[in-house]
Amino acid sequence: MMQFPYELIIGWRYTRAGRTTRRNGFISFISGVSMLGIALGVAALIIVLSVMNGFQKEVRDRMLGVVSHIEVYANGGQALPDVNQTLTQARANPEVIGAAPFIAAQALLARGEDMKGVMVRGVDPAQEQAVTDLVGGAQAAVLAQLVPGGFGVVLGSELARALGVRSGDRVTLVAPSGQITPGGVMPRLKQMTVVGTFDSGHFEYDSAMAFAHVDDAAKIFRLEGPSGIRLKLRDLHDARRVADELARTLTGDFVIRDWTRQNRTWFAAVQVEKRMMFIILTLIVAVAAFNLVSTLVMTVTDKRADIAILRTLGASPGSIMGIFVVQGAMVGVIGTLAGLALGLGVAFNIDVIVPALEQALGASFLPKDIYLISRMPSDPQQADILPIAVIALVLAFAATLYPSWRASRVNPAEALRYE
Repeated sequence: MMQFPYELIIGWRYTRAGRTTRRNGFISFISGVSMLGIALGVAALIIVLSVMNGFQKEVRDRMLGVVSHIEVYANGGQALPDVNQTLTQARANPEVIGAAPFIAAQALLARGEDMKGVMVRGVDPAQEQAVTDLVGGAQAAVLAQLVPGGFGVVLGSELARALGVRSGDRVTLVAPSGQITPGGVMPRLKQMTVVGTFDSGHFEYDSAMAFAHVDDAAKIFRLEGPSGIRLKLRDLHDARRVADELARTLTGDFVIRDWTRQNRTWFAAVQVEKRMMFIILTLIVAVAAFNLVSTLVMTVTDKRADIAILRTLGASPGSIMGIFVVQGAMVGVIGTLAGLALGLGVAFNIDVIVPALEQALGASFLPKDIYLISRMPSDPQQADILPIAVIALVLAFAATLYPSWRASRVNPAEALRYE
């Protein structure tokens, strides 16, 4: 023990001091409350941010089942001048692991008196599986029914429900480019057969997306070929960097968009919400940390005689200050470590804890008939956890400065006068 500075030894002894008197018991209780408050605040921050990260990841993965990592369009919405050359150049990038041509155009879909605005995407089912997860599993067989010349269409599940159609029904596609007739410009209409539906899990796309074969889409919208290509990357987080590289390497006049730019508003809103939740929950940690001020002030008052004796034995004001900084810092460190253990334990096991709570309470937190995501996802990230721990420790340390400074200013003669 003599190898450690005496400030550390005495500060630790004060931290774990028992309830020898009623006053000491009250101080220990307040110290325990501060420690518990820091632990609960840190745990709440970790759990909330992990759940928010989980929801963001879940929505992003479902979104990318329909939206590709990068899309390359011909400028002006026309057909690509040389689609094979563009595909070859795009696949030459080492980060690109899949590429497929497509046509994207807006249209109206009518069934009786019901009419919905839709985004029609012409795809090649054989190549589409290289760029999206939507064609995996049972839905792969649905897209495989899109054959050239068949003029079939695959609708989003919500869109099909809104129009009241199912497989085998006929719908009318109204193209925006009209036909010029002696009577004026008439809309171009095409009867399409619903060959199936898809469910991406994302309401925005399930309610406004329709797939057709790329050759049929080219005929309907009077294009000479695909108007763009979709790319899948090895790492979706490198989408912006790869898009900038493709802008320099592809031959031609293209518009290149990655998935972060296509959904910028949604991701920006999620980030703002995370920041606000971080700030609000950090206030919980701050309240608990600054509760240490009252604990240490009472401790300094209770230990005035000890401080005076240490001063008469030669302890400097800085050493006295260090003793109480150690005491407060120990409370902060123990509370932070306990909060990290509790928060990470809940965050990594939330898929077990939430169903158990639902069963015990007889309630469903995320009903399947209301929410698209019926389970509570969690994704603890180091980028969130480290700042939480650092902020908790800094706040706890800052709370010790004033009481420690007061302890260093105690006059030994006055403190021992009535002892």
